[in-house]
Amino acid sequence: MIYTVTLNPALDKTVEIPSLTVDSVNRITTMRTDPGGKGINVSKVIDKLGKKSIATGILGGDTGNAIQSALQAMGLETSFRFVEGETRTNLKVIDPVNHTNTDINEPGVTVSEEILNGVLQDLLTKVKTEDLVVISGSLPKGSPKDTYYTWVKACKEAGAKVILDADGDLLAAGIKASPYLIKPNNHELSGLLGRTLHTPRELEAAARELMEQYGIGKIVVSMGGDGALYVTEEETVYAEGLKVVVGSTVGAGDSVVASLAVAEESGMGLEEMVRLSTATGAANVMCSGTQAAEYHVIEELIPKVVIHKEF
Repeated sequence: MIYTVTLNPALDKTVEIPSLTVDSVNRITTMRTDPGGKGINVSKVIDKLGKKSIATGILGGDTGNAIQSALQAMGLETSFRFVEGETRTNLKVIDPVNHTNTDINEPGVTVSEEILNGVLQDLLTKVKTEDLVVISGSLPKGSPKDTYYTWVKACKEAGAKVILDADGDLLAAGIKASPYLIKPNNHELSGLLGRTLHTPRELEAAARELMEQYGIGKIVVSMGGDGALYVTEEETVYAEGLKVVVGSTVGAGDSVVASLAVAEESGMGLEEMVRLSTATGAANVMCSGTQAAEYHVIEELIPKVVIHKEF
């Protein structure tokens, strides 16, 4: 089973405002609302890929109830703990004229270590050996900076493979517990190593340095529109980015994480994993808001993925 963890979910409201102007009246042309937060986005994509997951984490208030109801209406299994306070609503403003994406995020609920430990124990009662746990996104106010270290360590001790998708201090803390897979972008990887990484070869060397230092099994390095590097103990594969019509880049990284989890659970080889994750990421970029792409769109893109073993 795949479990996704979203400790700081959100109701994502995505609007389009052509020629967004600061300090002026702007008019919305289209709007949609989706249950969001990185782990929730992962669960939505896993469902489109024909697999099952259980979405876990923290919700609060009317917004939390709305998120849970929306997920259940999609047929997704959930196991959230409700706390005091109101789950955040995040506004995502797309300007199709200037080709910009602006995020305005609320802070969300405040938690204690006691609440976090309770949610973690809820998860550990379910996790079995060889399950996959996807831990991703930001943390709610009140969370210790080493929260992801604690969660990765505990899930590993329960026998699970852990995929960690975080950034900054949260990623730096989490990798010390040796997750199975991480997915930094090139800038995040540079930050972890304390030096600017320019070429694919430099990114590969940096990934291997982290793998050796922290006992990480696989690292996928996203390079935005330039594609991604997939680094394992045995080999490295580079996949070119697919050129598609952009609807929204929000949640694109989450869709890649979802496909990586599905590939791991299904026992796919590296090349099959690379093709699926590249196509899934591109298909979700074509969607508006944080809705998940339909599988037939992903399926059409898979043969178009270009892979290099020499780069």
